[in-house]
Amino acid sequence: MGAESRIKQLGLTLPTPGKPLGNYVPGVLVGSLLFLSGHGPVRDGTVTARGKVARDMTPEEAYKVARDVGINLLGSARSILGSLDRVKRVVKVLGMVNAVEGFGDQPKVINGFSDLMVEVFGESGRHARSAVGMGSLPAGIPVEIEMILEVAPRAAPKASRARGRTAPARRKSRR
Repeated sequence: MGAESRIKQLGLTLPTPGKPLGNYVPGVLVGSLLFLSGHGPVRDGTVTARGKVARDMTPEEAYKVARDVGINLLGSARSILGSLDRVKRVVKVLGMVNAVEGFGDQPKVINGFSDLMVEVFGESGRHARSAVGMGSLPAGIPVEIEMILEVAPRAAPKASRARGRTAPARRKSRR
């Protein structure tokens, strides 16, 4: 089953990416790698979660935020690629958690994202990852995540064939 079928099976709705908040693009495709910019919990231009983990929200609530950020990243990837079925594997992830000083459960928070990637891509969703704590993140968001995907090339268009025409036969030369 492909990623697009799994998304339907999971009942997920991927958002259409909004405009970047600065002078950057949501993602850059270089060869077979798609580099996606850091995404946060934003829908329709509105921040959906704010605060520091372990002060304003529990690690379990932040896990859900990380999952939502993953849904946003999948929306951007689909927008760039045309279909998530082109994703061969999730390669590398950087998860940033806005947390109180001394908080050490960043990996548990970012598992919200990682678990989603495995649900959508199966074993190809397992990835190398860094989960780090931050003193702050833009707009006070609790989680920001960026990722790198390996993608298959876009299918080449089928060559059109001239109907009813054949190439002229070559004459054999006599030597």
